[in-house]
This record gives sequence, C-alpha cells and structure tokens, in this order.
Amino acid sequence: MPGLPFLLEVGSEEIPDWMIGPALEHLSAEVNKLLAPLGGRVSRAEATPRRLAIFGADVMPRQADSEEIVSGPPKAAPAGAVQGFARKMGVAVEALEVVATAKGEYYSVRRQVTGAAAGEMLAAALPGVITGIPWPKTMYWNMADRRKSPRFIRPIRWLVALLGDEVVPFEIAGVRAGDVTRGHRVMGRAAVAVTIGDYEERLRENGVVLAAADRERRIVAGIGGTRVKKDAALLHTLTHITEFPATITGEFDRAYLALPEEVLVTVMRHHQKYFAVENEDGSLAPAFVAVMNTAGDPEGLVRHGNERVLRARFNDARFFWEVDQKRPLGDRVEDLRNVTFQAKLGSYYAKTERNVALVRELGGDENAQRAALLAKTDLTCEMVKEFTELQGQVGGRYAAAQGEPEAVWRAIYDQYRPASMEDAMPATVEGELVSLADRVDTLRGCFGIGLIPTGSKDPFALRRAAQGVVRILVEGSVDLGMEALTGGDDALREFFLDRVRYYFRDVRGYPYDEVNAVLGAGWSNLKDVGHRLAALHAVRAGENFEPLAVSFKRIKNMLKQAGVSEGGVIEEGLLEAGPEAELHGAYVRVKGRLSASYTDSLGEIATLRPAVDLFFDKVRVDTKDEAVRRNRLTLLFVLLTEFSAIADFSEIVTQQQ
Repeated sequence: MPGLPFLLEVGSEEIPDWMIGPALEHLSAEVNKLLAPLGGRVSRAEATPRRLAIFGADVMPRQADSEEIVSGPPKAAPAGAVQGFARKMGVAVEALEVVATAKGEYYSVRRQVTGAAAGEMLAAALPGVITGIPWPKTMYWNMADRRKSPRFIRPIRWLVALLGDEVVPFEIAGVRAGDVTRGHRVMGRAAVAVTIGDYEERLRENGVVLAAADRERRIVAGIGGTRVKKDAALLHTLTHITEFPATITGEFDRAYLALPEEVLVTVMRHHQKYFAVENEDGSLAPAFVAVMNTAGDPEGLVRHGNERVLRARFNDARFFWEVDQKRPLGDRVEDLRNVTFQAKLGSYYAKTERNVALVRELGGDENAQRAALLAKTDLTCEMVKEFTELQGQVGGRYAAAQGEPEAVWRAIYDQYRPASMEDAMPATVEGELVSLADRVDTLRGCFGIGLIPTGSKDPFALRRAAQGVVRILVEGSVDLGMEALTGGDDALREFFLDRVRYYFRDVRGYPYDEVNAVLGAGWSNLKDVGHRLAALHAVRAGENFEPLAVSFKRIKNMLKQAGVSEGGVIEEGLLEAGPEAELHGAYVRVKGRLSASYTDSLGEIATLRPAVDLFFDKVRVDTKDEAVRRNRLTLLFVLLTEFSAIADFSEIVTQQQ
C-alpha cells in the first residue's frame, strides 16, 4: 500500500531573511524524525518571508503494530508479588514467562501494541516541533496571558497541515491547523483553500512564488542584459524578502559619480538593497536595479519613488563628504581619546598608540607607521557615523584626497582586510602590517583581560581576527614568525594554533593527519608550513611513504619507552655489520642528498624504507650489551630527529594502524 503525502505550512508575519535558512533546515530535520516511524520522509522544504513549508512523502496511515515486553518482579520474588503482577496485567500466572535481562531474570508479559494513527501522532508532536525552532530571538503575541503564550520569531497567523486529504488537527496560540493558506499581501486573497496536489499552483495564482530557486531565477531574468555588480549575498537577501519579485531599473544624476564608488555602492547595497550598475569598462554607471515585491510598475511610480529616496541618500553622503574634508585626518587623532575601544583596554587613541608601536616592532617603515596613526580617525567622521560599513575605506579615500602618500592611504583603506576567507588581501606590505598590528593588538588585549572565546561565543570576533592574521602570514608578502605576534601568551599561542589547523585543514583542504604531521615539526613560519604541507601531500602517494611513517611511529614509541629524549654521537665501531651498518649508511647517504626542495627531500627520506624495515626484521635493539643498546637507540634518535624537520611522520594515519 503506497504511503500518503504530507504538507505542513507555518504562516507568520515576515521573518528576517537571514533567519529563514537555518529555521527551515531545523524544521525539516525535526519533521523528518516524526515521519520516519511512519515510513515517511521529508521530500522538500521551501520558504518565503511569510511561510515555512515542508512536504512529506510515503507516510503510512498508522504506525505498524508492535510487540512489547513488560517486566515485573524478579524470578526470586514471592508468589504473592507474581500473582499481583499477573492480575495487574490481566493475565493468568501461567501466561507469564521468565525473561533474562542484564540485571537478572524477571517475570514478564508479552503483549501486542496497536500502532497509533499517523494523524494523531503528528497532531500531538507538531506544536512542539514548530515552537521549538531555535530562533536567535523570539517574541510572544498573546498579550492576555504572556506566561502561556508560545514564543516564535513573529506571530503565527495561519497553519496548514494535511496528511493525504485529511487535516492534521492541532492548535498553536489559538491558531488552528486547516487547509487554508494565505496569498500575497497585495496580489492574493487572504484565504485560499488548498490540497497537497494544488498547493503550490494555488499560491502562484495568488501572487506567491514558493520556491526560492524560482524567485532567484525571476530576479536574474529581470536583470537581463543589464550589467550589474555581482553580489551573491544581495541576491540571496532579495530572494528571501520577496514572495513575487520583479525588477525595475532606475537612474540617478551623473554628478553623484564624483563621490567615491564605495560610498555610492554602499548606499545602494546596504541601505536600499539595490544592485549597482556598471559600464562596459567596469566603472560605475548612473543607474541601479531594484527588486520590488509586486508584479510590475507600469506607471513608473515605484521607480520614481526609489529614485527619490536614493537621491536623498546620496545628498546626505555628499554633505558628509564635504563636511568631513574640512578637517584633515591628522587633526582627528586627538579626537580618538573620546572614542572607547573597550572599557578595560581604553580608547581608540590608546589602541592607535599600541598599533603604531607594533607596526614599528614588526619592521614597518614611516608610511606603515603613518597609516597606523591615521587608520582609526575615520571613526570620528560623519560619513562613518552614518554609513558604518564604510569604516576604513572612507579613511583611505579621505587620506588620498588630503594628499597622503599612496602607500599610506592604501594601507588605511585595507586595514580590515581580509574580512573573511573570500575577501581580498591588503594590496601592499604596509596594508598587511597595519592589518596585522590591529588584529594582534586586539587579540593580545582581549586575552590579557580574560576575554577568551568559549564555545560558540565570540563577541569580539577574535576567531575572525586570528584567521585574518593566519591568512596574511600564509598568503601575504610579509615574512614574520608567530613568536613575534603572540607576545609570550601561551593561551593566545594555542588559540592561533587552532586557527592554523582550521585554515590548512578546512580552508585549504589538507587531510588532518598531514596537517598534524607538519605542525608537529614546527609552525613558527606559516609560509614554510604551507610549503611543507604541499610537499608532504605530493609525496604521500609513493609506495614507500606510509610504510616508512609506520616505522617512524615505531621508532618514536621505542624511544619513549626507553626514556631517550636527547641524542648523542653514533659510535660507528659499535655498529654491527649487516642491516645495522646498512641503515647507518643509508642515513648518511640520504642526509647528504637533502636539498632546499621539500618535495625532493621527502622523496629521498622515503628511500630509507627498505633499510629501516630490514633493521627491525634482523636487529634486536634491546640487546644485553648496554653500550650496543645505547648506540642503537642513538642511531634511531638521530634518524628520527634528522628527518622529522619537515614533518612528524608518526602523525600520519596509515592502513597498517
């Protein structure tokens, strides 16, 4: 018998776009758990700003019958207890059976349990599943009794729950589940009866494009041949704040192009959610593409309204630009005394002093130090107060307009880069140094006062700051060791090490054991770590490499058990002819062939495998002759330490383990 389809729709006031994805994923997973005992599964999950919709398939009408064993008194219990248990279960004493359990033997009853109806199971569980969605914030809307009001991200206005042709009956905060949904606020009806089969079609008839992928395609098709700045995040946002998206193209006065492109794009993107339009040469065009939540704008009223709002925003930006230019950035340094960085770490003036000193300590020239001095001054500018997303970039543009050297203004402009793993790196050495100093000072300061991230909590974004440091040290042009940055703080050092592991494992994609092996041989210079990892990964596929790694692990364990923690001088006169002398000869030969190329050197080290294997097959290290024993351990110690400078081979996970 084929299973039944299932549909759940939770309708509410508009949900913030960035919360929709996680909420839908959680709801889908929880509903899938409910359907599994009924043989069903979630087949699809969709959402708009006003609804979360889950489709299920293959749901059996009722749960399968089952058998359960009810345990009673132990076998050694008196007859009265056994009779009482039988009466309670409604059976004769003779019908009881003795069942062996982990705790002993007990009188038990086997009985058949009729499977519950699917509708009843779902009706009982769905209210808790829906109200259990872990929103970042929730609200209650039953003002009559707040204590009994369920919490949700926005007030729930309607519920659709269908199993086949039947309504799954349940209620949340006075809203009863049924077979009636709601269409678009403007283009649709407030009550639309649906079945599972016609649900999506009926929504489209009432101005709702249910599938996010379809809404995104509508936006892309609406943009058509217009050359807009690519912005995947904005496209995602617009897809999730509309139910029936349609694009319109507007224009603005060319005179505004005199403002920096970053200012214009930020106003359009962050404040108006418009796509900026480019010319063929990549320069900004005096136009934009907006997305509205209605079918069209035949009279151009929406376009004119958007143009008017954007004009007002641009006028504000131009006013801020002109006012800010009346005071050079150099005159604003003292103003930073009045801007708090962190209560225990002082003002941005104090942070600026530390940043300048750190840039100098890291080898930065006069331009880098000048950039560090001016970097935070745009925090006192009107433009940044209004458009906070522009901090750093505005400072760089102001510095350029005020005649600061290119090395200075570019470093100021890039001070917050890289903001993520996908973000661009600082364009200059000066920019790298200013960015490093700013992040390192924040990390040192926060760790110094105990503000260390725990679990998922990281209010000062210290993980992101440390990740930026790692990226600059690996991918940038500066050549600095980690010791110069951690300030002797062991906790900060371990924090950096965790970020280094994350970078090479999760971002660069190296296997975890290769990362551990290379870091085990030292990680002061992260560029060098990258080179060693690439070499290790390249030679690992060789036939000798992993077996040699097994031998190195054996050597390491043997030395640990023998308590050998430091080397000595190999006495060649004590080496036994045959495998032992041959291993020593192989060691000397390979050592002489090591080169600046890590790949070549690892290839040479891998050739040791036959000599190492033969040594362990034929030579007894734990011999009764103490001098010979000590000399053999010294040979193994020297072999291990000499060839573990690139990677700690004992960390490699092999099939032989």
